[in-house]
Amino acid sequence: MSKVDLHVHTNASDGRYSPAEIIGKAAKAQLAVIAITDHDTVAGIAPAIEAVKAFPKLTLIPGVEINTDVPAGEAHVLGYFIDHTHPELLSVLSDMRDSRQDRGEKMVAKLSELGMPISWERVKEIAGTDAIGRPHIAQALLEKGYISALREAFDRYIGRSGPAYVERTKMTQSDAAKLIVRASGLPVLAHPLTAGEPEPMIKELKKDGLVGIEVYYGGYSSADVSRLLSLAKKYDMIPTGGSDFHGLDERTETGIGESGVPIESVQKLISLANKRHAKQA
Repeated sequence: MSKVDLHVHTNASDGRYSPAEIIGKAAKAQLAVIAITDHDTVAGIAPAIEAVKAFPKLTLIPGVEINTDVPAGEAHVLGYFIDHTHPELLSVLSDMRDSRQDRGEKMVAKLSELGMPISWERVKEIAGTDAIGRPHIAQALLEKGYISALREAFDRYIGRSGPAYVERTKMTQSDAAKLIVRASGLPVLAHPLTAGEPEPMIKELKKDGLVGIEVYYGGYSSADVSRLLSLAKKYDMIPTGGSDFHGLDERTETGIGESGVPIESVQKLISLANKRHAKQA
């Protein structure tokens, strides 16, 4: 069990648990550092900051995960130590949140055409105050008995290759990295092996302020980790990592703190963040 997890989601985006519940789980796992990195929203940061006050041994890094477009599909850029009150960041993320709602409605319509009608009102009820995401649609499908497990919804219907999948508005990786820098954050390329050849992306994004790549990630083999460590060294990137925990199916997911992130990774991030913030002060 690692003492660090730099990639965790809450129900502010598409995770199952509230920010306070995630902080509690991290404390129970005896983590030293956790980063909240919800998709295209920072709504979970303030409640997480409040919740972590009860656990003085746990350090919270405010973060975000911005979905971006690449030719091979979809890539994500993580932002650490962001100013979660930054006006431009909030404005851009708000636009992306609106896009999620439009996408959700179109997915529900497609599912109806496939003979699996679900209520859009029910999807919104499941989401509550959270940004509407595919897990909420999956939950509605499960309630109707169309699927037997949440993962089945993604595998058969609403995953990227599924018949009810709908694209939504996304930024370029370059724009996401630059936005994170303007919001006083440190951009890191998430799960680099999920969107084509990583080296050209790393090389290009370094010009936009990229400081790290996710090396230690749930599901990565030792060969994957070695390859990414070599790329991190070649381009002077901080090798970070995390579980990408959502809590949707804990039988199959990498658990909080289980991705083997070395404490040295977060120490390098913290050192760099402190230097950047000192210059801005």
